[in-house]
Amino acid sequence: MVKYKSRIADRILERKVLGKGAVLIEGPKWCGKTTTAKQMAKSVLNLGDSAVLNQSAQMIDLSPATLLEGDTPRLIDEWQALPPIWDSIRSEVDKRGMPSQFILTGSSVLPDADATIHSGTGRFAHVKMRTMSLYESGESTGAISLADLFEGKGFGVVRNDMEVEQLAFLICRGGWPWATLVPEGVALDQAFDYFDSVVNYDIQRVDKVKRSAERTKLLLRSYARNIAQQVSMATIRKDMLANDSSTLDENTVVDYIKALKKLYVIEDLPAWNPNIRSKAAIRTSDTRHFVDPSVGTAALGLGPKDLINDLQSFGLLFEDLVVRDLRVYAETLDGSLYHYRDSNGLECDAVLHRRNGSYALLEVKLGGEERIEDGAKNLKDLESKIDTERMPAPSFLAVVVGVGQYAYQRKDGVYVLPISCLKD
Repeated sequence: MVKYKSRIADRILERKVLGKGAVLIEGPKWCGKTTTAKQMAKSVLNLGDSAVLNQSAQMIDLSPATLLEGDTPRLIDEWQALPPIWDSIRSEVDKRGMPSQFILTGSSVLPDADATIHSGTGRFAHVKMRTMSLYESGESTGAISLADLFEGKGFGVVRNDMEVEQLAFLICRGGWPWATLVPEGVALDQAFDYFDSVVNYDIQRVDKVKRSAERTKLLLRSYARNIAQQVSMATIRKDMLANDSSTLDENTVVDYIKALKKLYVIEDLPAWNPNIRSKAAIRTSDTRHFVDPSVGTAALGLGPKDLINDLQSFGLLFEDLVVRDLRVYAETLDGSLYHYRDSNGLECDAVLHRRNGSYALLEVKLGGEERIEDGAKNLKDLESKIDTERMPAPSFLAVVVGVGQYAYQRKDGVYVLPISCLKD
């Protein structure tokens, strides 16, 4: 039996279950939602089993409460296969009047909005799961805690043993739980299998709109070529048209992107809007990102050696990996991730902004002293423009790197943090 690897979502789920009658775990398929839920569930209704689903579909009108009987918390797996059960759960939560009753999981393909009557507000909590961060999969030592840095706790020099070849492999493998448990060759197949499933099946089922598999591939390839950049829909459309002989308008591109966001394949990074002592206009365009960097490498048909031979693509896809990890870590810090860019070209790759108002400014660089220096300068320039009379100063500044022998604090106060040393 495969040993369960602890997830950061375990802690979040435990807290949410104690506070609400039902908890819905959301996120891309294959990211481990069901496995995580089973660690806490005391009974299971598996609607992913066709026999169970057929029986439950007959029972939902006759006696829906029967489906919900069992030790609590009761896991309703693949709940979207039987949309009416949502309202049955909501009603049962009201009747019982107690927390910790149900955990719902499912594929990323959600039912139509009108398939349920009530939103579940006040009865349901939500937990967002993503693919594994490097700390969860065991490739980060976790020697440096972001929570500690927010609390002003520094650290001595920490050694980093991540080699460039391993980093390239981890970008292509991704954080799919099963991929972390199998031999490397098999592990690299998982992202390609995920990509094929999305373009050939899931894109058709997400909202029952017929879409082209080939056009979906073109869009994902365009996204991969423009990863970690603030490109417009018009730019993506133009890129797709170079390989799409049929008519393609911008509304069609928007429709495909919306569908891929519903599937949690695409997860763009929104813009941060701070109080700045500057007349420069703040750019509001999202930065293009996947939920996992391996989606991008699979879309382009790249392997680890290809990344090492193309350092520009390597750097951009590394930024995609860092954004994934920081988003996972931000969940336990009650935070969200943003980016910053203004009309003067000043930018910050990631801003981790917490609910309590504290925030950190982070630049992402693959490695190299010159690039670290550029990143630190950007951070210090942005820090100097923050209007600290209207908002707090940043808790810390950091350049997150992929390769480099050490984690340390520079003389200017900026941290240099290898991604393989970080945890929440």
